[in-house]
Amino acid sequence: MNIDTGRRPSGAGTTRRALMLGIGAALPLCAIRTRPARAAEFAYKFATGQDPSHPVNKRGQEAIDRIREATGGRVEIRLFPANQLGSDTDLLGQVRNGGVEFFNISSSILATLVPAAGLLNVGFAFTSSDQVYGALDGALGKYIQAQIERVGLLTASPCWANGFREVTSSSKPIRTPDDLAGFKIRVPASPILTSLFQALGAGPTPINFNELYSALQTKLVEGQENPLPIIATAKLYEVQHYSSMTNHVWDGYWVLANRRAFQRLPKDVQEIVSREFTRAGQDERVDIARLTDSLRSELSGKGMAFIDPDREAFRAKLKGTSFYKDWRGKFGDEGWQLLEAVSGTLT
Repeated sequence: MNIDTGRRPSGAGTTRRALMLGIGAALPLCAIRTRPARAAEFAYKFATGQDPSHPVNKRGQEAIDRIREATGGRVEIRLFPANQLGSDTDLLGQVRNGGVEFFNISSSILATLVPAAGLLNVGFAFTSSDQVYGALDGALGKYIQAQIERVGLLTASPCWANGFREVTSSSKPIRTPDDLAGFKIRVPASPILTSLFQALGAGPTPINFNELYSALQTKLVEGQENPLPIIATAKLYEVQHYSSMTNHVWDGYWVLANRRAFQRLPKDVQEIVSREFTRAGQDERVDIARLTDSLRSELSGKGMAFIDPDREAFRAKLKGTSFYKDWRGKFGDEGWQLLEAVSGTLT
């Protein structure tokens, strides 16, 4: 068997409209149902942190619809986007105790529970999405999934895409590592991202994503780092002026499943659920690639200035610290060797 997120708080209403939306079209901020309810043998919840317009929710709802159809209505899954059921850290606890049955979480936050998930977030380890997917769909991905199972959770599919994370700022463009000196930057509750920006000389502050917009708006922090699709769907361009295309970390989403809830499903239903979440994840990866290609132009039109820094200068600065050595020690030789088999030597 085989999941930074969220949006700023907004009003929620109830709707029973079918989800017939393309990328960029807003989903309602409520639990989404696609037909009048009927008694289902298994009634589960799928929580996400992403804005309703994010591809995670579009593809997640498509998977839900296909699961209901393929099981003849035996499985009814309700989608709760935009941290409606709690922050990412809250939901991580809920999926462990069965409060929600499915939850998609970024690898950077999952690493607080499953350290091996942070192997995807080693600074400047990957240079392309193809390189990442080769690792995720190969030995490194299987290794991370095995570590997730060791804490009592299951993964409903291979890893979905969040994308390469970029640094944004309201105060100044980030062109060189020296520009990060003392820079107050929001990071998710992720030790490896906190460590990365500390090593680069910044002042990282962990803040849950559902609090990020207000933290930027009130200048609690100067900047943040996220993939372009998150910057766009959460409207962070409204409170950030510069985007530095650092590609400092690739991040993905694991669709976690509560073990007891998943194992209550008959074997044939388990196969359907895994098949459809896997298909949705493959489609979502394509969506993220397309969005990333188009969003630079779109966000420029909304007033965001883009900078293309010398990424090797950042990597060289990082190599001059103990960052890689420290994290190799924390991950252990087995996981690190699987990473370097794809990334090349980091230490």
